[in-house]
Amino acid sequence: PSPKSFQPNGTSEEALRCEIEELKQKDLALDQEIAQLLSEGYSLEELDKHISLLHEYNEIKDAGQMLLGKLAVIRGVTTKQLYPEYDLELSD
Repeated sequence: PSPKSFQPNGTSEEALRCEIEELKQKDLALDQEIAQLLSEGYSLEELDKHISLLHEYNEIKDAGQMLLGKLAVIRGVTTKQLYPEYDLELSD
């Protein structure tokens, strides 16, 4: 095969073009969403702060889930069985 036609992992050039197009569409959709939020009065700093807080929340939640998992293993139960003991909802 010629160097031009070789793609890593057997990925075709057409598949890469499709992936690039999908990423461009996602980028455009995100730009539109940001523009709408800005038009609703949100500032970029406020949006950045919300994103930062969401990341922090997710990291804390992941740590809590990991601890619940370890506790469940120690007790020989499922994590689901621990939720009522700690007043957690399954959607938490």
